[in-house]
Amino acid sequence: MQTVSLSWQHSGELAAGLAVVGSALALARDRRLRAAGAFARETAVIAVLYGLWQLAGDLSTVNVDGAFRRGRWIARFEHDVFLPSEHGVQRLILGHPLIVQGVNLYYDTMHFTMMFVFLIWLFVRHRDRYRPVRQVMAWTTLACLVVQLVPVSPPRLTSGLGIVDTAMAYGQSVYAEGSPFDQLSAMPSVHVAWAVLVGWYTWRIAESRWRWLGPAHSAMTVFVVVSTGNHWWLDGIVATALLAACAWGVAGARAAWRLAVQRWGERTTVDHDLVGIAHAE
Repeated sequence: MQTVSLSWQHSGELAAGLAVVGSALALARDRRLRAAGAFARETAVIAVLYGLWQLAGDLSTVNVDGAFRRGRWIARFEHDVFLPSEHGVQRLILGHPLIVQGVNLYYDTMHFTMMFVFLIWLFVRHRDRYRPVRQVMAWTTLACLVVQLVPVSPPRLTSGLGIVDTAMAYGQSVYAEGSPFDQLSAMPSVHVAWAVLVGWYTWRIAESRWRWLGPAHSAMTVFVVVSTGNHWWLDGIVATALLAACAWGVAGARAAWRLAVQRWGERTTVDHDLVGIAHAE
């Protein structure tokens, strides 16, 4: 089962409601209420991104034939550059029903769960690091959604590869339950982008021995999305490249902003000093 299943319209309504509540609580005198308001506003940002993901999925279904052509092209490209076969990875688990059901469950439930837990941990325990990481997450997600407007079929729907739709085979598919999630938004993998983000920043920020849980989640997610036939290797590679570009961009923009503020402050100080000297004379 999916941990979250909302249409883009409902996501927008939720985001608007959270933004209103969060803005109202920002005016409260109680520090705890203001903190709750800040959390509500941040959750509204996540709801907006989720809604955009849903909307991108709806829009990407326009050219279905093109999606399958692109899926077959990716399969040929990966073969030409000697990337491992998704079919080969899947064969590692197909003979083990409990493992297959476990990876299906991980794919369905841990994508949003781990990101929410990570953001809550960051918000509560490392508030000074929260905003830049959230900016990286937001820009990475937006970049992935823009690319996903071009539909691409996942391995499990691409004919001729022998890849099994493991979730459908074991009755665990969210699509079989009438979920609105689009199936042709394989490229790039938001699953991998979010998992690598969680892994990287958990490892960099956390100080306890539990910091390895982040990279472990990243590795597990890559294995899960490939072994279940939901994503190509290339989906994860492109998603990670977009994440790196957005992280570099956010770091550069924040550094430039700090430098501009510093220079403005120095200029203001010099102007005040000159005015003081003029008055003294």
